[in-house]
Amino acid sequence: MLITALIVLALIICSAFFAAAETALTATSRSMMFQMEQEGDQRAGIVNRLLKRRERLISTILLVNTTVNILASALTTEVMIEVFGERGVVYATGLMTALLLIYAEILPKTFGLLHTTATALNVARPMSFLVWLCTPFNIAAQWVVNGTMRIFGVRTDHSRTPEQILSELRGTIELHMGEKDIREEVRQERAMLRSVLDLSEVSVGEVMTHRKRVVTIDAALPVQEIIDQVATSPYSRVPLWRDEPDNIVGVLHAKALLRVAGAADLDLTKVDVVALAAAPWFVPDTTNLQDQLHAFRKRHEHFALVVDEYGTLLGVVTLEDILEEIVGDIRDEHDIPVAGVRPQTDGSYLIDGAVTLRDLNRELDWDLPDDKATTIAGLVLYEARMIPAPGQKFMVHDFRVEVLRRNRNQLTLLKVTPPRARAAETAATAA
Repeated sequence: MLITALIVLALIICSAFFAAAETALTATSRSMMFQMEQEGDQRAGIVNRLLKRRERLISTILLVNTTVNILASALTTEVMIEVFGERGVVYATGLMTALLLIYAEILPKTFGLLHTTATALNVARPMSFLVWLCTPFNIAAQWVVNGTMRIFGVRTDHSRTPEQILSELRGTIELHMGEKDIREEVRQERAMLRSVLDLSEVSVGEVMTHRKRVVTIDAALPVQEIIDQVATSPYSRVPLWRDEPDNIVGVLHAKALLRVAGAADLDLTKVDVVALAAAPWFVPDTTNLQDQLHAFRKRHEHFALVVDEYGTLLGVVTLEDILEEIVGDIRDEHDIPVAGVRPQTDGSYLIDGAVTLRDLNRELDWDLPDDKATTIAGLVLYEARMIPAPGQKFMVHDFRVEVLRRNRNQLTLLKVTPPRARAAETAATAA
């Protein structure tokens, strides 16, 4: 009886091992294991190979674990019947249920979840050997399982579409974005990863510099006046137009103009600035940022003119605009300071109408929709279905918006109160 009890104990330990192995191997991070394999960890490589044929791994664990549990239960029942007679079946059932449930299921699986990576690495080699040993059974079992599922019209392929892979990546990033115990640097890195995945969903029309803020120069002006305007401009590339502002004939680089202006023996009146300028590159406003980034790399250019479907100039987009979508606002000593968002003591914000919704959502962690409009003023116009007058207030997706200033048909200054600030106002009023 003692030998039988020791055998049963050994079988329960084996069952616990397989339960911990199953939990750890199925819950471990494949991306982490892949990185560890790249760094030279052989055990991580074994884990990755096991996970590539996950169905064989699960089949092996179920086969061995079920055999172990049945054998342990049978031996215990035999002993109990010898001691207690027919009532031994009941005692054996209750005893083995408690032992297997606590020590062969709950405890080892909890341990596997708490120490996923370490457990997966430690069980990798023995599980790999068992999978190889059970290969004939696994092949036969998988053939039967796949055949049965095909009868009921269930797909058996494991391929994933690119959309599913991107969705999984987004889900992983969003899952960890809300963690409170991570450093701010890590949070920023995850925000950049999320922005990279969103490049294909953002058009150049959403990040471009609007034509009202673009510095352009009439190519018919005297060369000295053009030099003065370029020198006072904060930009290194300036579009040139002829006859009308929409007729862009070239993009003048400040360096090209300075080289000519620096020549002491050159008559500036004979300089053809259009000949110095690069040919204009026009892109549709519907081009997504991912395609535009590839186009910038392919053409080795940093500057493009954005037009609508009618060929009307809408603005300009630069490589810096796209990079800012990933890493956030980039400013240098030559950038024009633009008053954008000014927080108030009551929790509200004074916001220029030209501030984009994407910047607001990113900087203030808001969730205003940016699929119908690009700027905060555009969203108010879309929701109001009219051009509001100063003093009018609206509720826009739980945000209270008050129009403070309007220049003709353009909303130039808005007061936006987020839901949290409104809730604080309500609580203060009630008190």
